[in-house]
Amino acid sequence: MTLDETYQLGYILKTHGLRGHVAAHFDVDDVADYLKLKKVYLALPAAPTKLVEHKVEKVQSQSGNRVLLKLHGIDRIEEAEPLRGSQLYLPLAELPELEDDQFYFHDVIGFTVVDENLGELGTVENFYELPQQDMLAMRYQGQEVLIPVVDELVSHADHEKKQVHVKLPEGLLDVYLKPSSRDKDEPDEFDEA
Repeated sequence: MTLDETYQLGYILKTHGLRGHVAAHFDVDDVADYLKLKKVYLALPAAPTKLVEHKVEKVQSQSGNRVLLKLHGIDRIEEAEPLRGSQLYLPLAELPELEDDQFYFHDVIGFTVVDENLGELGTVENFYELPQQDMLAMRYQGQEVLIPVVDELVSHADHEKKQVHVKLPEGLLDVYLKPSSRDKDEPDEFDEA
């Protein structure tokens, strides 16, 4: 299994107790969907691109998105300690099905962005998962343009046509294309006259 064939489930926070349990954070909408997890792939901090398969003996929900994990063969705190900071992955094939107009970010990389008023704009290059909100990154007239991923702006993806449909607010593209007043050839207050 390679990283390209997986999605990130979460990461291991720390050890828990003396019998090999670890506390982990699952970056999912509903932890309850993962309480019967049978296996997980770990990318250790020392080898972040190499995945190691581990059988899961037990997943116990704690508060929020925090869980306790018991991995097969990890029976002592000394064996669990090297796992601290490991990233947890699952195969892409195990992603839950979405409704027709919803999409996973990795599915629409390379799709054409189509605005309701302006038509075809550019290509989806990336997504940034920021603390405030997720952002779609598109290339438009040689510039990277970020579009907040909210229902009001990003309506749906058409998988057949490979398009992401948006309704951009007036002026959003201008922010990226027009130079700001600081970029113009105006003397700055520290320049000599």
